[in-house]
Amino acid sequence: MNKPMRSLIGYFVRGMLVVVPTAFTVWVVYFAFTTVDKLLPLGVPGLGLVVTLAVITFVGFLSSNVIGNTLVEEFERLIAKLPLTKLVYSSIKDLMGAFVGDRKRFDRPVSVSLTSEGAVRALGFITREELGFLGMHRHVAVYFPQSYNFAGNLVLVPSERIEPLSTNSAELMTFIVSGGVSGYMEAEPGAGPGQGGKTQPGLRGPGGQGA
Repeated sequence: MNKPMRSLIGYFVRGMLVVVPTAFTVWVVYFAFTTVDKLLPLGVPGLGLVVTLAVITFVGFLSSNVIGNTLVEEFERLIAKLPLTKLVYSSIKDLMGAFVGDRKRFDRPVSVSLTSEGAVRALGFITREELGFLGMHRHVAVYFPQSYNFAGNLVLVPSERIEPLSTNSAELMTFIVSGGVSGYMEAEPGAGPGQGGKTQPGLRGPGGQGA
């Protein structure tokens, strides 16, 4: 393959790396706007989304005071009396609270040893330490997100196989979901320690070695 053709292919690949994520992001935003506008046909494009955001913010304001919080508790008591509705409501509420609530659950990143010698490890987040209700006092609940998927697996792991990681939870989640492609800035080529290169923070395995 001659040099001009290689250059053209290189430009095309670089263009794809810019255009594809940009186009996907624009499509997601457009889909959100159009979907909400269809649910709230107010005649002005985008106004439905603005109204929805305003209503959600107003509900959050009301639930922050005594009267509003009392109304929310009464509503949740009513929901608790409906078996299927309670399951759906509580599951969605707990999932949302795990990411953005006051009781965040995905804020304790850990490295889990999958072998006795610790050579193979998995990255996840501790979601619950006390499992006495299952008779597993020496285990903890660890959530392992799946790469390129909005799913994951909950695994009960012996506590001695858990090692906390001093890293940003959001960065680690991005690192896992992207299959290790995104989430941390790699060192610049040829830049050694003290040469101003960007380093990969936080991920530490046994004995301070990179996991």
